[in-house]
Amino acid sequence: MFYLSTDLYCNNPWHHCRALRRAVKLHQTRKVGTMFLLAAICLLGFASAQRVIQLSYCSIDEHHVRLDCKYSLPAESPEAFCKYTQGERLLDTTNPEEEQHAPFKNRAKARLFPGNICRLLFKNLPNGKSNFTCNIKQGDSATATKTSVVEKKLLLPCSAWSVLLQNCSGLLLTLMTLPMMLVLHWL
Repeated sequence: MFYLSTDLYCNNPWHHCRALRRAVKLHQTRKVGTMFLLAAICLLGFASAQRVIQLSYCSIDEHHVRLDCKYSLPAESPEAFCKYTQGERLLDTTNPEEEQHAPFKNRAKARLFPGNICRLLFKNLPNGKSNFTCNIKQGDSATATKTSVVEKKLLLPCSAWSVLLQNCSGLLLTLMTLPMMLVLHWL
């Protein structure tokens, strides 16, 4: 008699018992479920540690672009200021102490929206590629930044679908947690 555990045994060590297969499969399923749970916790931990979560963009019309910078703030924190730059040039800012570069006074406007979103409306986007950097500054803390390269000919029109296509991290996290939920449901 060949003992595999306290309650599972086979007369022949080469013979695969049904009970043994079920036990091994259940053990593997629990391991996979635990791995998915740990991966989801790690991903959520990394996502919550970031201050600038995403920078998305879309076309308002043929020559105008909208950039949305989503950021996170710690609880009970002072108000954050947002600014958009191209290299050293300041396109616009929500900080009243900083001054916008003169060529952009009529072309760029930054505003804060509920849900920790800083939006830039930029007129007369030049042909080709343009770099836009979102900078979030809160009190005396370090500035959090995120840069996106916007190519005019590849811009999608502003809609919920275009934002979803650009920002797949939330969708990816959802798709990764779905199998985990199904595995946990089976346990």
